Amino acid sequence: MRHIYLVLLIIPFLFLNRNDLVAKPNIIFFLVDDLGWADVGCNGSTWYETPNIDALAASGMRFTDGYASCPVCSPTRASLMTGKHPVRVNITDWIPGHDPKNRKLLGPEDLHQLPLEEVTIAEALREGGYATFFAGKWHLGGEGYYPEDQGFDVNKGGHHRGGPPGGYYSPWKNPRLENGPDGEYLTDRLADETISFMRAHKKDKPFFVYLSFYNVHTPIQANQKHIGKYLAKAKDLSPLDPIVEHNAVSRPRQDNPEFASMVAAMDQNVGRVLTAVEDLGIKEETVIVFTSDNGGLCTKPKPGPTSNLPLRSGKGWCYEGGVRVATLMRVPGTTRPGSVCSVPVYSPDFYPTLLELAGLPMRPEQHVDGLSLVPVLGGGTSLNRDALYWHFPHYHGSTWTPGASVRLGNWKLIEFYETGKVELYNLAEDIGEQSNVSSAFPEKRKELLAKLHTWQKEMDAKLPRKNTIRLK
Repeated sequence: MRHIYLVLLIIPFLFLNRNDLVAKPNIIFFLVDDLGWADVGCNGSTWYETPNIDALAASGMRFTDGYASCPVCSPTRASLMTGKHPVRVNITDWIPGHDPKNRKLLGPEDLHQLPLEEVTIAEALREGGYATFFAGKWHLGGEGYYPEDQGFDVNKGGHHRGGPPGGYYSPWKNPRLENGPDGEYLTDRLADETISFMRAHKKDKPFFVYLSFYNVHTPIQANQKHIGKYLAKAKDLSPLDPIVEHNAVSRPRQDNPEFASMVAAMDQNVGRVLTAVEDLGIKEETVIVFTSDNGGLCTKPKPGPTSNLPLRSGKGWCYEGGVRVATLMRVPGTTRPGSVCSVPVYSPDFYPTLLELAGLPMRPEQHVDGLSLVPVLGGGTSLNRDALYWHFPHYHGSTWTPGASVRLGNWKLIEFYETGKVELYNLAEDIGEQSNVSSAFPEKRKELLAKLHTWQKEMDAKLPRKNTIRLK
C-alpha cells in the first residue's frame, strides 16, 4: 500500500512536465526597447509596478541570467531575427551609429541594414505555415529592408528610426503607421493592432506576432494615465548623489516618475494582449516570449532615466547592467508555473527554440550561434555552451569606449581598447561587478582573455583602429 501511495504522489509531477503543446502553436514575442533587467517587479523592482509582466513570470519560466547579445539595440535585433551573433551579421552598432572622429580610436564600419540574404525567423515560420505580424520598432534598415521585406505579412510601425519620430502621442510621423486621433498613445495603438491581427487569424492558421514596443526608449515622455501615481511616489524622496562610472555617472536608484509611467503603460499593454489570448480561447496553444534589446539607460554624462542596481551601469556598456535583461517564457505543457532558470541564455537562442516549439526543421546553417532552449524549458539545468561573448567596438553616447567581454561560467572579463585595461569579476560573488579581481586571479584573466581573442579571430570580428589623423 505504501508503494501505491508513493506512485500516486509522483504521477501528477510527471504530467506537469509533459509536452502538451499543439503541433504548431501560436507565438507572441514581446520585445521591449531599453528595458533594464531590474525594471520589472519579478526581478526585484519596488519602484516600478509591473503586475502583468510579474503574472507572466508566475505562469511560466523566468531566466535570471538572460542576456541581450549587444548593449545597444540594432545588433541585438539582428541577432533575434537571424539566430546569429551580431558580429557574424556585421551589425555591431545601433544604426547608423555614431563614431566620433576626434577620439583615440576609429570604430569599424558595419552594415546599416539586415541583409536580405538572411533567412529571418519570420521567413522560416512563414514558410512553415504561419501568418506573421510585426508591430513597433524595427531599426534594421530603411526602405527595401523593412519588416515586410524580411518575412512579415503585416507591418505596423516598423521603419528605419530607432525612436518614435513624433513621440508617443499621435500624430506619429511614422511612414509605416497611420496616424490615430490626436493624443492617441503609441503603445496602446500597437497593442490594438496586435489584438486585431490575433482575432482575425485565430481560426485561420497559426500566427507569429512580434510586438516590439518603442517603450521605454527616449524621448522620456510621461504617460498621462500613470504619471500621477509616480509623482506621488516620488514626492517624499530625498536626493541621492549619482554613482561615478568611469567618465560618466549612473542614476543611483529608480525614481523617475516619467520613465515609470512609460514602464507602466508598456506593462498594461502586455496585459491587454495576454487577456486577449485568454478571451480568444488560445492560451493553451500559444507560446509567449518576453525580453529586451539591451539594458536600461542608466549611465551618461548626466544620469539616465533608470537604475539597473544591483547591476552595474547600463545601456551601451558591457557591464551586466548593459547586457543582462528581463527574459520570460511561457510554453503550455512544458514550462512549470513560477519556474526559474539560472542557465545563461541570449538573443540568438530564440530562433532555434521557436523552430523546435513549432515542430519545424532546424536550420543550423542559419541559427549557427543559437541553441534551442527547449531542454531547459522542460527543467534541464544546462546547455551545450561554455561561454557568451559581447563585442562592442564603437563609442557610444553613454560614454562607453570600444571594448568587448566574455562570460565563462561565473567569470566575466571585460577588455577596454582605449586603455588596454582588463577587468575580471566573479558574478557568483559579485553580481554588481564592484571588485576587479584580475590581479588576484592572473591565470583566469589569461584564460578568458585568450578565449575572447580566439573567438574574435574565428568570427573575423572587426576591431577599431588607431586614429592616426588625430594623433598627428
